[in-house]
Amino acid sequence: MRRPGAYGREPEASACTPGAPGAPARHPEAATCAPGASARKPGERRVVVTGMGAVSSLGIGVRPFVESIRAGRSGIGPAAEFDTAGFEHTRAGEVPDFAPGRLLRRTDPGRWGRSGQFAAAAARLAVQDAALAPGALNLERTAACFGTTNGESQVLERLVAQWVTDGLDALSPRLIGQADAGRIAAAVAAELGLGGEVLTFGTACAAGNYAIGYAYDLIRGGAADAALCGGADASNRATHAGFHRLGALAEGEPRPFDARRDGIVTAEGGAALLLEPLDAALARGARIYAEVLGYGVTCDARHMTNPDPSSIAACIRAALADAGVKPGDVGYICAHGTGTRANEAAEVSAVREVFADRVPPISSIKSMLGHTMGAASAFGAIVSCAALYEGFLPPSATLREVDPELGPGLDCVPGRARAARPGVVQNHGFAFGGNNAITLFGEVPQ
Repeated sequence: MRRPGAYGREPEASACTPGAPGAPARHPEAATCAPGASARKPGERRVVVTGMGAVSSLGIGVRPFVESIRAGRSGIGPAAEFDTAGFEHTRAGEVPDFAPGRLLRRTDPGRWGRSGQFAAAAARLAVQDAALAPGALNLERTAACFGTTNGESQVLERLVAQWVTDGLDALSPRLIGQADAGRIAAAVAAELGLGGEVLTFGTACAAGNYAIGYAYDLIRGGAADAALCGGADASNRATHAGFHRLGALAEGEPRPFDARRDGIVTAEGGAALLLEPLDAALARGARIYAEVLGYGVTCDARHMTNPDPSSIAACIRAALADAGVKPGDVGYICAHGTGTRANEAAEVSAVREVFADRVPPISSIKSMLGHTMGAASAFGAIVSCAALYEGFLPPSATLREVDPELGPGLDCVPGRARAARPGVVQNHGFAFGGNNAITLFGEVPQ
């Protein structure tokens, strides 16, 4: 029997495990216990999540992070990573006392900006969480795919300050070397010694899901044998100022779906998942958090900031079709849920268009974490997999009264986590410019 919080324990035999009663004789892809089996093409591999790493305001490491989510704790406090002078709203979800040198083993933290450090540290934690034996990963066929919104904005801010104050000749070569956003995924590859494809996605707040979907494609199609994927972003003044100018910052805590919600809280962190083929995971007796069932992406480019419900609905349908599951199969939706009226109105409208009067429980971890930008949907993916593995519904911790304008019958899981077996989880990520990405995860019986 699976136990809540059982990270690091050996998985038990199941009908999907070779040698267990009812198990397939040789080929895991033939197992009937997997949702979405009908959607796979001949030769495509099933892909599972076997390791997860979190560097967040709610804790470093997947276990403290998930335990904080389940308890409905807040990681939001006064912003300290930038000068808050002149801002009306000065709260953020920042990683306290982050010491990359304690987490990184192969690389010098000074080579990377804070976002790259987050990504590399989260990936290192994911590999540790997977309990891989030495040589278990074919490093030359392991990819690094990470998303971001702001790249290394802290680094760019320092370079601009040097330029304004002392001129171009005064720019620090060390900072120039850290500035390229593509170095976020490169930091992961360098830290883990990977030789596979290295790619950073700049699709803003949907980028984590883009990275997971791309990594999933690489593995299921045979172009890679494993991947570290996720997202990373560092707290910075430019992002905070941008949302401030939009009038989108919350005065206090973010309250997604709440009748009195008033905006987002900017945040930071790094989230990483280790993906590998099911057959390889079974062969090494890995703990399997969840199966990646499929994903969908759309880009409507209708408006720079306002989400488009019809495009989001199309993205949901594309993800469901790719995963080979029906709306009725979905037991929980990990919402984008920023805490702005425009987001929740569009998101719920799109969900109702697809699910009609059978909307599954839907909640937002941004109520506790804040909006971690390019890492947001990657953190959502971690929570989705943990919910499937442990058996719970993540909460909208700050919710007091569901906005009646969102319509009747919404279960937004207020307060603390609730015990449940969602079976299939739909994880949302939406971004400015109409970039939408949704990943779907399914339970793998242990």
